[in-house]
Amino acid sequence: MSSATLASLQGALTEIYDLPATPDVRDFLVTDRAGLAGVGDARASDEQLIVAEEGDTLSIALYIDAAVFERLERRDPLAGLTHDNLADYLTVAEGVSHFVYIAWNSGFDKPVTLLELELQAEVDKYVLCAWLLREQGAGRFPRELHRVLFERARVDPVAAAGRAGLYRTASNYAARFCRRVAAQLARKRSGVARDLSAELRRFYRFGNVRKLRHIERYA
Repeated sequence: MSSATLASLQGALTEIYDLPATPDVRDFLVTDRAGLAGVGDARASDEQLIVAEEGDTLSIALYIDAAVFERLERRDPLAGLTHDNLADYLTVAEGVSHFVYIAWNSGFDKPVTLLELELQAEVDKYVLCAWLLREQGAGRFPRELHRVLFERARVDPVAAAGRAGLYRTASNYAARFCRRVAAQLARKRSGVARDLSAELRRFYRFGNVRKLRHIERYA
């Protein structure tokens, strides 16, 4: 299940955002917390992207707790995304989002701020869930998704490790952008899918400042 879910999520992001091939996230996965023993900023969370730079070398590892995959093994989101497996699916989706975004930007030597990384991850989680639910629901748009992901979401202060304000800011901006995405998904007119795809791909390529300005102007 870990392999299938990770591959599915990375493939979906690559297709949605029209990205070139990035390293396979499965080759960078750590599932045993003992593997974080030497990481100074390791957090008490089920997911964390570890990034280290030394000279021109960027090292990445994605930690996702093995228990998350064990639960997804019992309740496969690819067979049916429900309230029972949504939280674990989002944990994995966030990790893959972080990995792909850092890997893609590093290919252009583009620096990434933490706010930018978390904002894009919030958008990615919404888009990935919407695409999967539409596929599983024969094209029906899950209208309650925005409420579940943003209005009911709460930041865990322990897992946030002093960054709760930043995570709330990222979530608030993403909620505004994804409300615009939801409105477009709900429309039936010709060309909406093409226009939405183009906007999502442009937004993905924006840096921190342009992402925020885009949301403030259009959402």
